Amino acid sequence: MSDQTSSGAQSYLQSVRSETNSFHRCRPLRVLFVHRDSSAVDSCLHELKKAQFIVTYDSVVGLAHCAKRRGSPSHDVIVVEYPTPSIRGSQALQLFLQTVEQSALVFLTTGCGSEAVAELAAHGPFECVERQHIAQLPMAVRRALKEKKLSSELEEAERALRHSRSLYRALVDNPSFGVCRCDANGNFLDVNLTFVAMLGYDSKEEVLAANRASRIVLGLGHGRFLAGLFQASVPVQPVEKEWKRKDGTILKARLSGRDAFDEHGKFNGCEIIVVDITEQRYLEEQLRHQAFNDSLTGLANHRRLFDVLQSEISRSQRTGREFSLLLLDLDGLKDINDNFGHLAGNRALCRLAQILKDCCRTTDTAARHGGDEFAIVLPETGVASASLVTRRIRELLEKDAEEPALTVSVGIATYPREAATIATLLYAADRSLYAMKSQKPRALRAAAGSFSSPTVALPMLDQNSE
Repeated sequence: MSDQTSSGAQSYLQSVRSETNSFHRCRPLRVLFVHRDSSAVDSCLHELKKAQFIVTYDSVVGLAHCAKRRGSPSHDVIVVEYPTPSIRGSQALQLFLQTVEQSALVFLTTGCGSEAVAELAAHGPFECVERQHIAQLPMAVRRALKEKKLSSELEEAERALRHSRSLYRALVDNPSFGVCRCDANGNFLDVNLTFVAMLGYDSKEEVLAANRASRIVLGLGHGRFLAGLFQASVPVQPVEKEWKRKDGTILKARLSGRDAFDEHGKFNGCEIIVVDITEQRYLEEQLRHQAFNDSLTGLANHRRLFDVLQSEISRSQRTGREFSLLLLDLDGLKDINDNFGHLAGNRALCRLAQILKDCCRTTDTAARHGGDEFAIVLPETGVASASLVTRRIRELLEKDAEEPALTVSVGIATYPREAATIATLLYAADRSLYAMKSQKPRALRAAAGSFSSPTVALPMLDQNSE
């Protein structure tokens, strides 16, 4: 062997010894010797100390005393004489192994040599050292400790895996959650039965076939749909998606999950949990509608009217463009209630509301301001155009053949020409409204009370806005 090779080997051995010694200096090594020969125990201690182990030990002569001496803290290594009268037969050996399973185990064999090693090897991975080769004990102890550590880590990993599988199974079987796996292109690889039911299909195979035939069916799209969204280190809000069911209806779904990667760290798909929120979103929409719409007429309510006015004022300040507000009052609502009943009064309110809707653009907002008062917000509309809207409303009321006939009084105000705030805008429109009322002939204002139909006592459903 060359000097260079010899030097390299010595350097390697020194580095291994240094690493091993520094590891074992970190804490004492507790050893339990189960041996009848005290000189053998002394030899073992001598070799361990030569290898720079920091050893504390206990010694017993037989297995009967072993359990009593193994208290707390437990021993790191148990060195056992083998063969020994205390262990006779396979059953006794198995019982002993169960007793000392928490510690690393080294058998110190005598006499029969390879036969003893072969007998022990059939019962598990233990370290064996022959008495005549006692110098090998430190290396055997290191291997036993390392093997025990790896075994403990493996058991812990298996317990964690079993726990994870049980949680996954509980999730998959939960009737409230859809579970699916998809590849990097958005194609589903597997789905649970809840997911199948959510989409209205009859089987997993049908869902997978539909997805393969057309990604549009399920709407996942191409590429890394969820890639980067569900990394454990970055908390994110769940994603909401709309998917088509088998019958063409829309499923609103909330998605959460994580990306999946192969052994090389390359993205290869997603694992997704799906919650059906279709009904929840419908109920939320209903609540929003009730919060901002009048329950009788379906028009915007008082709260929504003020929100729209504030929004239009802000927009007018940005763009410099004016907008108009119409205030309308249904003439003679009290007389209609008195002569025809409150159901007819409610019907009159709904008739006027429908005409206001017919006269509005998509950008306009018609609202019930309260009682028999209504309003229309006309964005980017001046006085002249607003007057054309009022004329159109009157024409449609005149063409309405339903009894009793309806008339309205209308007031117009324009921002920013006549007002600078919501309050002053409403005041200007209200003043214009009552100016129009005062100009109407007295006979016309009283016409609503001259009906000849008998009074019908009916319960009032809704004469007041929210």
